[in-house]
Amino acid sequence: MNAITAPKSPSLNRLEGMTLTALLQAMPTYAAAAMLLKLAGSAQIVSPPRGAVIFVVIASFFHALIVPWLAPKYPKLFKASYEPLFFDASLSFSEKVLRWRTQPMASLQLLTSTVMLSLLAVAMLSAG
Repeated sequence: MNAITAPKSPSLNRLEGMTLTALLQAMPTYAAAAMLLKLAGSAQIVSPPRGAVIFVVIASFFHALIVPWLAPKYPKLFKASYEPLFFDASLSFSEKVLRWRTQPMASLQLLTSTVMLSLLAVAMLSAG
């Protein structure tokens, strides 16, 4: 017996895509930027402990709003920060993540983010 799934609403699909964009692509980038700013002594943006969190959350939110809108218009400019798979309405949330993780560029992006955040964390601990 084949089960027929109900089609996903466009707003739910857009929300899923923006959530995945913010969590998997934008947040590591802006977290690294906040750590670099803190390491460089730019106290205005990240000086209070909550300042870095607010910076990362707001920057990730705007990234998730703007990039899906601009990336289809300028694909060469946004090829590293936009994943069309996140906005595929035929896939469930977990299938989007699973398919993204199996791509070679996604693996490279995750590895790069992990190494960069680890090195910045060690630098911050040794500087502080």
